[in-house]
Amino acid sequence: MKKLFKNSNWVVFAAMVSVIVSISSCKKFLDKAPLSNITPQDYLNDESQLQAYVLGQYPNILPGHSQWTFGTFGTDANTDNMAGMSMDNKYAPGLWLVGATGGDWDFGSIYPLNYFLETVLPKWKAGTISGDESSIKQDIGEIYFLRAYVYFTKLQALGDFPIVRNTLPDDKEILTQESKRMPSTEVARFILSDLDSASLLMGVESPDGGSKNRLSKYCAELFKSRVALYEGTWLKYFKGTAFVPNGPNWPGAAKDYNANYQFPSGSIDGEIQYFLQQAMSSAKIVADAVPIVSNTGIIQSPNNENPYFSMFGAVDMSGYSEVLLWRQYSKALGLTHNVQVYEELGNDGVGTTRSMVESFLMANGLPIYAAGSGYEGDDSIESLKANRDDRLQLFLKEPGDTNVLLNASMGDHATVIEPIPQIWSSNAEQKYTTGYAIRKGLNYDGAHAGNGQGYTGCIIFRATEAYLNYIEASYERNGSLDADAMKYWQAIRKRAKVSTDINATISATVMAKETADWGAYSAGKLVGPTLYNIRRERRDELMAEGLRFMDLKRWRSLDQLIANPAHIEGFKLWGPIKNWYTSDQLIYGSSNSKAVVSDPSLSKYLRPYEILASSTGYNGVRWTMAHYLSPIAAENFIITESTNGDASTSPIYQNPGWPTEAGKGAE
Repeated sequence: MKKLFKNSNWVVFAAMVSVIVSISSCKKFLDKAPLSNITPQDYLNDESQLQAYVLGQYPNILPGHSQWTFGTFGTDANTDNMAGMSMDNKYAPGLWLVGATGGDWDFGSIYPLNYFLETVLPKWKAGTISGDESSIKQDIGEIYFLRAYVYFTKLQALGDFPIVRNTLPDDKEILTQESKRMPSTEVARFILSDLDSASLLMGVESPDGGSKNRLSKYCAELFKSRVALYEGTWLKYFKGTAFVPNGPNWPGAAKDYNANYQFPSGSIDGEIQYFLQQAMSSAKIVADAVPIVSNTGIIQSPNNENPYFSMFGAVDMSGYSEVLLWRQYSKALGLTHNVQVYEELGNDGVGTTRSMVESFLMANGLPIYAAGSGYEGDDSIESLKANRDDRLQLFLKEPGDTNVLLNASMGDHATVIEPIPQIWSSNAEQKYTTGYAIRKGLNYDGAHAGNGQGYTGCIIFRATEAYLNYIEASYERNGSLDADAMKYWQAIRKRAKVSTDINATISATVMAKETADWGAYSAGKLVGPTLYNIRRERRDELMAEGLRFMDLKRWRSLDQLIANPAHIEGFKLWGPIKNWYTSDQLIYGSSNSKAVVSDPSLSKYLRPYEILASSTGYNGVRWTMAHYLSPIAAENFIITESTNGDASTSPIYQNPGWPTEAGKGAE
């Protein structure tokens, strides 16, 4: 389904782009036949044409609320934060297999961006594009940003990746040559370069009259801080492995084009310092310029008296200072989603975990296990939330809460009052996978509760991430918290109504009691309490915003699952909460085909993947090193190898631990 940005003139050109892509999609190699063969030569000569082309790229690249899903709020599923109804095969070594085709080795989104740049830049420099100069610069800057965004998805999935700056002819020899994978450090630097161009060319304010449905300079700086922090911490924690350039058994070294690779800064440590400094600098630009919205603590109000709560489920997000970019929906235009229906029930089967809710501090700044914390236990959701970080109180639902305060009769799928969690259901719309469900993104207007008829906005970038990026990058780089880091951290905690005495929290943190949080680990070992609390703050603030798996990967926070499987848990079912249910709703037994909940002998807490012994996750979620990167599909080796049947003669190399044959799992 197409999503709407406020400048909806992209729709006209999107149809043209769709035709172009459909014509060229039969070309499988670096994927596209040259657009110049079919695009009118007199196009992209006027700023309005540039803008239409640019806006046509947005819905194909940037995230949004896909129909019949929990939208971006469900993208933390399959982490220690949130659990989907079934376990992802990446947590079952041997079940994630190399594909014959498909996967992340794809250039379909890159081609139209390169086409724009190689067509428009010469015309711009020659002064032959008509229209407002600042608008032309803005359009070009947006394309640079979007190319950086696509390349960052490749960096996360595959690490090393070809850097393709231009469109390519449909020539096998040339395409094979361009398939050479560049070291991840070079890919990251390429992304930062594109973002520098975007920041230079785009305005401080979005060019749509302040609606913030188009990219701006601050979006580029925020995203640059994300990319730089990712690469800097990835290099730091994977140093000495095959997952970084020039590491032992790095597969790139076997190719002549990478055999003598040298880091631009002279060493991997120099690269780490470089990327972390870049993260700090860009994050500071945003954090110093953009204030975060306030939290009044009000939860159930029809008049949006709490900006922090309302921001995530607003129809118009332009008035919230920290929102830098958001996607707009419109019922009138048929651009809708079903997020609000799922907000009012079990989150489309995406359950929040015990580990997630336990990570939130008490309001006094102490962990729940600390002496004098005031923690009331988790025999009920109400007691669990008492005296806690306000974010937990705002965003975690409990039975009896009101979900609809306005126009209750307008939505035919409205759930006005929060029910007892339907843990027994097998229907995603009704299922409460862990017993815990969130309302981050809830809008109290029943007009959004028609089946598939919601039109609340979707945040893409918000400035608070810049605050968090700076805090982490500065500590990772310098080993201490500078004045800016403390200022940003205290601002976030103050909004969460948590004590701003950060040192007291650090002193009270016992790492041996934080083992359920995967982010407490790097390379299989517990990190120190200061770094852990930086990660905790990030986890709690960005809950259900889709960044958790990225963070776990770059921190190398999954190694501990190799030898010690983790058990995903939800609420304490086998305590007083069991009295909410009838016996038919609490059937258990690992060999009982009618079982709907986990056996109390396993744990007092609901274990959604351990209901039946035949379930993939019955013995816990596990890991293998290869899964930190995705495999490249077999066809890419076959069509580029110089000797048939010998993948080693392809310029492409497989990621560490993965075979080149289809249908096989990681070693």
